[in-house]
Amino acid sequence: MSSRSVSLTSTFLLLAAGGTAACDNDRYHDEGFYCADENGVIVDEDYCDDSRGGGYYGGGGYYIYHSPNYRSGYRVGQKLPSGGSRFAYNDAASRSTYGLPPTGRVGNGTVKTGVVGKGGSGSKGSSGHGSSGG
Repeated sequence: MSSRSVSLTSTFLLLAAGGTAACDNDRYHDEGFYCADENGVIVDEDYCDDSRGGGYYGGGGYYIYHSPNYRSGYRVGQKLPSGGSRFAYNDAASRSTYGLPPTGRVGNGTVKTGVVGKGGSGSKGSSGHGSSGG
């Protein structure tokens, strides 16, 4: 091989490696979390506290909604913006997937950094990381 082709090949490999690294960075993002009812209306986070045996208010119908588009500061009674996903508040596997505690309270407006994978799917069903339960 000539030195020119070796130079081009190594330049290409360096560019390709840089492109791959840039794509890997897109896999990590910040994700906001809220406790809300089945309609996406924010409720007190105690409704999603499963450490008290079935949720503080003793029932289902409450979910942890998440999206990279959710910021902190939404208030109880507000409807979350569309585009997020949800999982059952007591789904320990989904909680762990997102770096949340497997049980207990998740504060409204919690933002986790470095979450792996795609953000909200735009559906109110399962995000692919857990079940919508209920």
